[in-house]
Amino acid sequence: MQPMYPMLSPLPAIGRIFLASIFFLSGIGKLGAIAATSTHMASAGIPYANDLVWGAVALELGGGILLIVGLLTRLVGLAFFFYTLTLALIFHSYWTMTGAAAHAQYSAFYEHIAIMGGMLYVVAFGAGPYSIDAMIWGRHSAAATLPPPHPQPAE
Repeated sequence: MQPMYPMLSPLPAIGRIFLASIFFLSGIGKLGAIAATSTHMASAGIPYANDLVWGAVALELGGGILLIVGLLTRLVGLAFFFYTLTLALIFHSYWTMTGAAAHAQYSAFYEHIAIMGGMLYVVAFGAGPYSIDAMIWGRHSAAATLPPPHPQPAE
């Protein structure tokens, strides 16, 4: 397989930064409001919210940093996929609501679905060439691949 087109090689890193920013900034917000976040989690029926809030902060901050630098990228992408699925189902169950609340939660639910799609791309294609994964395991193993731009002539 051919490596990705050189002109496109920075795009996976930019995409990782965009995806990670959602989680990293949310983790910072949770860190500044642990009690409020824990209360919100408990109101959604999450047991041990006072303890689990620290796991959410660790995943969002730690996983966000790992995603930005491209270290253990596929594993982090998979963790964020399942985390986002859980958040969508617990906090944005629009099908149990009516009116404006249902509309707002509908939008939030499908935003989470879109993020999950991005995470599946990360899992499938890896970190890309500008990542610690690529430095450790080799440029081609962490880079997405594309077919050659033009058919190659037969020799």
